[in-house]
Parts: sequence; structure tokens; C-alpha cells
Amino acid sequence: NRVGDFGLLLGILGFYWITGSLEFRDLFEIFNNVVYNNEVNFLFVTLCAFLLFAGAIAKSAQFPLHVWLPDAMEGPTPISALIHAATMVAAGIFLVARLFPL
Repeated sequence: NRVGDFGLLLGILGFYWITGSLEFRDLFEIFNNVVYNNEVNFLFVTLCAFLLFAGAIAKSAQFPLHVWLPDAMEGPTPISALIHAATMVAAGIFLVARLFPL
């Protein structure tokens, strides 16, 4: 789970360093202009996008990084399953969908 936190943090900081904004609307517009004008290193942009994607995958307990989820459940099984299935796992998928224009 800390892997996801680290990936998200580095990805967000990288895109903030490139665009200077954390607003989705501004970020997409500035990012498209910067990439179109070749004002940024393509490898760095790819790394930031990969870190955001890996962070979302780790936080939503998808296939390669799913081993932490059973160890994190401390409450009664039905309640923990409801919390993880309804909220925490869906948050990573929402982040991937929200950042799709990148």
C-alpha cells in the first residue's frame, strides 16, 4: 500500500513540476500545449504517467499488487469486505478513469 502512496505522490509532483497546476482542467490544457511544443522530456512524462498508473493500481489492489489487501482487513469479514469493495478499491479505478485524457 505504501508503494501506491509513493507512486501517486511522485506522479502528482512530476506533473505539477511540468504544468505548475493541480487543477484537472488546467493540467490537461497546459500539458497538451507543452507536449505539442516539445518543451518537455518525453521520458519524464512517461515516467510520471507510469507512476500515477502504478499508484492507482496499487491502491485499488489490482492483480500484481493485490497481496496486501487480506492483511489489511482487521474488522469482521462482511464489514471489511464491504468497505474495501465499495470504497477503497473503486477509488483507484476512478483515478485511472479521471486521468484518461493524459
